Amino acid sequence: MKHYQLVVIGDREFHGIELASWLHRQGLKYVFRQKKDTTFRKKRQDFQPLHTIPLSPGDRRFYPDVNLTQNKGFGRCNLAVYWKRKYRGKQEKEPWYLSTNLTDVSTTVKIYGQRFGIEAMFKDCKTGGYNLEGSQASPDRLVRLILLIAIAMTSAWLQGQKTQFSRQQSYVCRPSDLNRNRKRHSAFWIGLYGYNWIISLNGCQDLVLEMMAA
Repeated sequence: MKHYQLVVIGDREFHGIELASWLHRQGLKYVFRQKKDTTFRKKRQDFQPLHTIPLSPGDRRFYPDVNLTQNKGFGRCNLAVYWKRKYRGKQEKEPWYLSTNLTDVSTTVKIYGQRFGIEAMFKDCKTGGYNLEGSQASPDRLVRLILLIAIAMTSAWLQGQKTQFSRQQSYVCRPSDLNRNRKRHSAFWIGLYGYNWIISLNGCQDLVLEMMAA
């Protein structure tokens, strides 16, 4: 890992400057999305809410060395602002306001955009798969659970990939929703529930045929 630059990404639940300041002192990079009513100040100017920045879809701005929020005792950070263009008939309702210690807007936007590629994985670890949040395990037991989940997820993911490559996923789940840009289900979900589907098919087929014939 020493050959890679670690970047911590967070959505608006992690908008506080305390975490960002701590990460910066540890020598780590970060990109955190901010709420639109968060205030910032450029050098020798007054504080203003982020949503007052004039912006249109497709625009991007970069403000180096700004004060974010009016809390004292924290250093400056960089601010990247980006509003995605309309894509496939869908327009993002508001821009991304991103606090960061990266040095350019393109890299910041690209890295934060990668966050949406793991949305399906969040669901896999939560209600869509192993319900990790409901375990309420102690730290030591949680580590063991995560290790087991990693092994099980790998197995399910490989099976899901095999199902997708053979174009059989439509038997397991509805592949997409109308007006949905992101994948409905991950390869993991397809592999996990595909296994359940096979068990149900083999175990219930005779019963279903018997009920239909009655």
